[in-house]
Amino acid sequence: MLVCSLPAGVGILEPAQAAAPTEAADPGGDVVVGPSETLRAVGTRTSAEDVFDRTTVLRHRPDDPDVFETETTFHVPDAVTEFEIGLQQGATVESVTGLERTGERTYAWTGATDRPTIRYTMPADRRGGTYGTRSSETGYTFVDTGDWGIVAVPSLNVSLRRTDPVGIEETVTVDGPGATSGDIAVFGDVTTYERATDGGTIRLVVPDVARLEESPDAILAALADARNSLAVGMRRDEVVVIAAPTGADWGPRGIQYGRADAWVVADATLDEPNPAWLHEYVHVRQRFSNAATDTTPKTAWLIEAQADYYAGLLAFERGRTAFDDFSALLERGERSPYADGVLVDRSTWADPKTDYAKGALVYGELDRRLRLATDGDRTLEDVFRSLNAQEGRITEVDFLQTLEEYGGADVRDAAERYTQTEATPEMWTRSQHAAAFDQPVAEFESELETDSLEVAGREWPRWNASGSTGTADEAGDVIAVPAGKQVSLPVTVTNVGSRAGAYDATLQVDGRPVDTRRDRLAVGETAQNRLSWTPAEPGASTLRVGSERLTAVVRSDASVTVTDLHVSPERVDSGEPVTVTATVEAADERPAAAVLEFRTVEGIVAERPVALRVGESTTVEADLRFDEVGRYQIAVGDRTTTARVGSGPAAAIETVPGFGVPAALVAVAMLLIVAVRSRQY
Repeated sequence: MLVCSLPAGVGILEPAQAAAPTEAADPGGDVVVGPSETLRAVGTRTSAEDVFDRTTVLRHRPDDPDVFETETTFHVPDAVTEFEIGLQQGATVESVTGLERTGERTYAWTGATDRPTIRYTMPADRRGGTYGTRSSETGYTFVDTGDWGIVAVPSLNVSLRRTDPVGIEETVTVDGPGATSGDIAVFGDVTTYERATDGGTIRLVVPDVARLEESPDAILAALADARNSLAVGMRRDEVVVIAAPTGADWGPRGIQYGRADAWVVADATLDEPNPAWLHEYVHVRQRFSNAATDTTPKTAWLIEAQADYYAGLLAFERGRTAFDDFSALLERGERSPYADGVLVDRSTWADPKTDYAKGALVYGELDRRLRLATDGDRTLEDVFRSLNAQEGRITEVDFLQTLEEYGGADVRDAAERYTQTEATPEMWTRSQHAAAFDQPVAEFESELETDSLEVAGREWPRWNASGSTGTADEAGDVIAVPAGKQVSLPVTVTNVGSRAGAYDATLQVDGRPVDTRRDRLAVGETAQNRLSWTPAEPGASTLRVGSERLTAVVRSDASVTVTDLHVSPERVDSGEPVTVTATVEAADERPAAAVLEFRTVEGIVAERPVALRVGESTTVEADLRFDEVGRYQIAVGDRTTTARVGSGPAAAIETVPGFGVPAALVAVAMLLIVAVRSRQY
């Protein structure tokens, strides 16, 4: 039995966004990290003032294996005025610093320290429960034997109030022998094996007590093949798979848990009709792997149908199984009790594995029909990728409309018949498989044209790994962008294959497709596209188009410090321009980005976006005009300067609210101000 899990992680109750992991440098081949190695931390841990950072340390208790210890320390930036956390059920709090209890499992920050800490225990063992679409029955899904353990990293619900945008980041480590990547943790001595892939890393964690049936190299090769073969988006920069020792009474043969973690029983092989290693990897690539939150009841069957179908197809196409094995896998769906169920109505399923069996067969038949209808130009991976890019729960309408968009009305009709009734397709023959799956396909190359990169409508700098300005054609290239401003990436697509075809130029952010342009190209033709993304909160994200990638460090205005502000000339006539120059530098040890606001008594009269490398400073200018004689205060950041207009006697200064006038008098002062008209150039 293979199941996928409910995702673990941070629950955000007020506006805030968890930052995704930054790209790790490719190690250049398989690497044995070593025993008891702690994996790369989740998130991008910083001391920046626009990041609400938390550090979680897990501790094994071999003398009391029923529970394990969790200690979380928060770094509270100035922009956060209050926050509250909610613990998972089963948590037993042992100590707190800077937090006070507000409910059965909720604690609020007291404000007494900007490093509040909570230490608590969590039950280690889990049996049963619903993962993905059905129950895992009675065996373990997580367990601690005392000698070793595989446990779910506790998640916290975090509710914030803040004055400015902040990102949320987390670092998770194991104190002592073990390993974690943030969602699943292993206690006990382990060896971690790595394989660099196109723009990412796959890690295999093997507890010393586990005995693999397959070699680490073979497992990593199979997972890397799957990563490269599935063009469905959601390509996580880091995937971690744990080999679970066979000594425990496991319920499933494997589960996928959290963003990109999974465990698979160590004796699983790669020559099974649907290898568990590949089944769980397919779940990693699904944005909608949790039926409770990601799909509606009528589309929940897709979750396990996809995982079984693609696991079987990948194993067959890579020569690990024969067509007869692949055929036997899907033929299960032809037989009762699976064939008697209606996929969109779970109440009709006589067997809880109907989605695995009939679902995989129906999914495969729709893939075959789509390939035939488009002469191999489209496959069900295109539908998969499109669904991955959608927001909210995947509905039946979403699935059917996307299928029709790619394959036409006849393919949609087949989907309605096989999912909405008891009608069941027959498994196709080897020759029919060849006719649909062995057709030549168009091949495209995508190139990210970073010379025309724009943010907020302006040309934008980027830096390569050495810190100098350059193109983004190697790992480690960085842009710093202000939160809330659109990032626009120019992309060139070329048909380099031997036949015309349709392409999808897709921008992925942390693996998730966020913008797509579709078109057709003849052999040798090239198309220019622009793909865009607007980051909501500070954090670090990996932007990817095809095989090219770029790291975007999203910052708030607090990341830039104004160190000097002056005007030139010091005096101008009415209506003449005055140039306001701000000198700015990065506020901390990260690239900085902000939209500088030039403010007068009228409010914001000019905006200038700026990006800075660590340790860099620059000047930013805005030309302003004032139509009345007088003196006018201009503010940028926490600096002010004064422009004098006209040659007459010095007039009362028109101050920016909050600068130069006591806060209690600002409202009164505003009532007495003479109208000023300022314009930006």
